[in-house]
Amino acid sequence: MYFGVDYYPEQWVFPFGGTAENPEAQWQQDAQLMVAAGFNIVRIGEFSWGLCEPEDGKYDFGWLKRVMDVMGEHGIQVVLATPTAAPPIWLAKKHPEILPLDENGHVKHEGPRRAVCLNSDVYWNYAKRLVENMARALGSHPQLVAWQIDNSLGGNFTEAAFNEDTRREWHFWLEAKYETIERLNQRMGLRHWGQVVSAWNQVPMPMTAPTQHNPALVLDWCRFCSDTIVQFVKMQADLLHEITPDRPVTTNLRALRHRFDHFDLAEVIDFVSIESTAAIQSKPAEIACEIDMLRSLKKTGVRTPDGDSGFWVMEQKAGNVNWQEVNSLVRPGVLRMFTYQLVSRGANAVLFFRWRQPRIGSEKFHGAVLPHHLEGSRRVFDEITHIGEELKLLAPALKDTKVVAEACILYSHDNDWALQQPNQPNKHFSLREHVQLIYNALHDRNVLVDFARPSEDLSKYKIVFAPSLHLLSGGDSDRLKLYVQNGGTLIGTFNTGLVDENNIAPDTGFPHDLTDLFGLEVQEFDALSPSEENHMTFKGAFPTSHLHPAKLWCDLIEPKDCQILATYSKDFYAGKPAITMNTFGLGKAIYIGTQSHQHFYHDLVAWLRQTAGLQPLLKVPENIEVSMREKEGSRVYFLLNHQNSPVRIQFYKPMHDFLTGSNIVGNYDIPPHGVLVIDEHPEAKNLETPQTAQV
Repeated sequence: MYFGVDYYPEQWVFPFGGTAENPEAQWQQDAQLMVAAGFNIVRIGEFSWGLCEPEDGKYDFGWLKRVMDVMGEHGIQVVLATPTAAPPIWLAKKHPEILPLDENGHVKHEGPRRAVCLNSDVYWNYAKRLVENMARALGSHPQLVAWQIDNSLGGNFTEAAFNEDTRREWHFWLEAKYETIERLNQRMGLRHWGQVVSAWNQVPMPMTAPTQHNPALVLDWCRFCSDTIVQFVKMQADLLHEITPDRPVTTNLRALRHRFDHFDLAEVIDFVSIESTAAIQSKPAEIACEIDMLRSLKKTGVRTPDGDSGFWVMEQKAGNVNWQEVNSLVRPGVLRMFTYQLVSRGANAVLFFRWRQPRIGSEKFHGAVLPHHLEGSRRVFDEITHIGEELKLLAPALKDTKVVAEACILYSHDNDWALQQPNQPNKHFSLREHVQLIYNALHDRNVLVDFARPSEDLSKYKIVFAPSLHLLSGGDSDRLKLYVQNGGTLIGTFNTGLVDENNIAPDTGFPHDLTDLFGLEVQEFDALSPSEENHMTFKGAFPTSHLHPAKLWCDLIEPKDCQILATYSKDFYAGKPAITMNTFGLGKAIYIGTQSHQHFYHDLVAWLRQTAGLQPLLKVPENIEVSMREKEGSRVYFLLNHQNSPVRIQFYKPMHDFLTGSNIVGNYDIPPHGVLVIDEHPEAKNLETPQTAQV
């Protein structure tokens, strides 16, 4: 298992490290300390363009080779990043047209990273030339195990630029998609406000205007900007595959943070790498949700340096960040706990950001493995060293294991972009918050979750949640029907099927193309302010632990063939259905016409566990997070205590503790922020094992 750190050797040469006689001496000391920490891999290079090409066409990769040689002397492998995220100042001075323009037409100037328009042919040519020269100079180095393409794509609000190069590419993209002006006018609905066009070059970019642009145009703009980013990564990936075919490529991603289609991008790289700021967030389920979403981006065709099928954590924050209003220290034990959360959910490599707090630049006080003063605090270093020792023990058991989920939540970037536009029925509705309510309930009941686009094969899941698929194509509707027809259980919700893939509302009833699946039609929907509530009255066997409110949105449902599970309790639609269930083929389609509080979703999952045969991983106290990795004949369970106090668990049969090698039976106290990694003791494995492990 790879365990390492993000290293910036260029920041540790004389006079910031080393000596006048040996400017690079610090690299040797750093490598020795990395070995002491248990690190076996580093990532380097991602912001070094100006050092690798200090003048136009004059390359210097020798210093990077010397770094890689030092790492080799100490048995440390290297992920080398292409440094295209930080174009050098000389390039911007020579070609100022590469600098991005914002939606007001103002230039974003050179100086920091990401000061570039990704639609610039000049920038692409320079970037391609740099990557090719780097690959030919360093691609055969024995320490190189993988490439990282660029860094944090779309970061610092750079997903879009409004340059003339962008305008030209935008028009080419539209022509390729629509083929004729007539089709563009029709599918974008440009007759609204009379904004029809007669030539491709008349189609505006959605720059600042007196009021909002046509929503179909803005949605296509988001798609175009996403395609630009994906194609930029693909250009580099294709080049690196050609020159170094045995070195896989990746790039680092953050969930739901940057506006491009992460699923599309995952298709053009060999394996997914992620950034994690888990140690600065307070809600474990929110962190787990982001991890599971990123893990789900690439389910097949994964090629990692070690041959496993999981994802990598290319940046696990080793301490406090430097971009919040208050940048508090990460408490002892918390970094270890969140590192195990990543591993438990499929990570096969963890690299900490960063090796040492730099003496220069804008990240001087960002947390790191080591402080500025090497003789200063070793608290984080010691905790990470301990993690490394434990992961060495775990590595054989984790080899070839993966996370296998029975539940799935559907998500598409197209839908998210459509919902982020103005003039929604309720501006207080948040897709992310809606998804999180559902995910929390599954997470808190220790049910593993995948994320998927509606276009994916869903047949392997016992249950699929489709929260607020506001934008839904006819093809995706057909796939949902096929899933249920073949025996699946689908949970749809309000704000589904209000527009098709062209952002056009249907004239055949809501939800678009799914009225037969759910056996109902949504005839109206009522938006509620955050201070307003309706309530639901339940029928039949649906369990209710609380009085469940109806919040933000209430669909007024006309039932046709469906069974009514709950109704609204007040207002003019009192007695009308709020939750329904319909048998469709061999499966069931459940429709929830409103949003509620967290207790409702916990009750929903409890009911679905009975109706859909959904099994929790382990029966443990509610405040313990459980995840599992498995392969044939082996299951490894991870139990995490996110509390500030110990939690007692009772084992009714012998379990094996991987981290201590001991056997556990009876009562066991997981300490505050503690971790327990177990499987069944060999004696217990010989017994008949129920599907749900008893603890």
